[in-house]
Amino acid sequence: MDQTVHIGAIALPRLAELLHTPAVSQVVVLADENTVRQCLPLLQPQLPAGYRLVEMPAGEEYKTLETCQLLWAELTELRADRYAVVVNLGGGVVTDLGGFAAAVYKRGVRFVQVPTTLLAQVDASVGGKTGVDFMGFKNQLGVFQAAAAVFIEPRFLRTLDPRQLKSGYAEVVKHWLIADADAFERNRYVGIMVDDWTPVIEESVALKQRIVEQDPLETGLRKLLNFGHTVGHALESYLLQQPGREILHGEAVAAGMVCEAWLSHHKGRLSAAELDKIETFLFSIFEKVQFVLLETEAIADYARQDKKNAGSTINCTLLEAIGRGVYDQPVTLAEIADSLRYYHRLPG
Repeated sequence: MDQTVHIGAIALPRLAELLHTPAVSQVVVLADENTVRQCLPLLQPQLPAGYRLVEMPAGEEYKTLETCQLLWAELTELRADRYAVVVNLGGGVVTDLGGFAAAVYKRGVRFVQVPTTLLAQVDASVGGKTGVDFMGFKNQLGVFQAAAAVFIEPRFLRTLDPRQLKSGYAEVVKHWLIADADAFERNRYVGIMVDDWTPVIEESVALKQRIVEQDPLETGLRKLLNFGHTVGHALESYLLQQPGREILHGEAVAAGMVCEAWLSHHKGRLSAAELDKIETFLFSIFEKVQFVLLETEAIADYARQDKKNAGSTINCTLLEAIGRGVYDQPVTLAEIADSLRYYHRLPG
């Protein structure tokens, strides 16, 4: 899956070059209410005159087919053809949904990703996964479709509050835990006290691209990138159905990484010392996700819908060591519930 990624000060000028070519008939920008206010002013000078803006509400609860219809209706009213380009300006919700909507409109129009959150810059916008939530399950509908290009401008990160920044950092940590022990050791005393995010973004994107290039459709190696997501998605999906208890994706993944690191240790793969190191680091950054013990089975049940599953087998990505992930590891619902109970007992 060949995907060009531009990072840093060159990113937005390169986007302007692409959008001003004669091969582009129309430009439609998808943004949410936050990125329209905080990020569009930085992007606007690079956009051609006459572009259309589609504004969607902000939040995971709007990552739905109903929101896709806003974009499809605008493209249809605009009589957008296959030479149109959709510019997705936002975090993971916008880049996932916008990519999906563009991929199915007229069987596919080009789209580019302009990620504005750390989570989207290091993970969601790279690798060609698009999708929406359905019936309460994360990314239940989606397609693999690479963006025409990804344009990452770290200046957008200045618009983020600390909670959003930390949410994205969870995906950076995930990359270290599955494939880069040296980076974990280098950075675990630094945390999110980062002056310049550009090298962190470049490292994370390069690691993800190396994996995706070898397995674009997630039949094997790419499943490593789901570490923390089997339990994390279950927790996120469950709490999304509880008004007022919603958590950010990275917060769910951080909790999921603790649970799945414990599962790795429980199954004799990860040492107690490394489990402790992972827990200590994650809890130094992330607050504990709150749920009650009576909810563990109900949360675990959401893992039945995980996309890595084969039949009734729940397949999980676990760790053999820090920096060495292993995919397609079968776990039971009871083990997932046990991991949640373990997490619940830990001091937060």
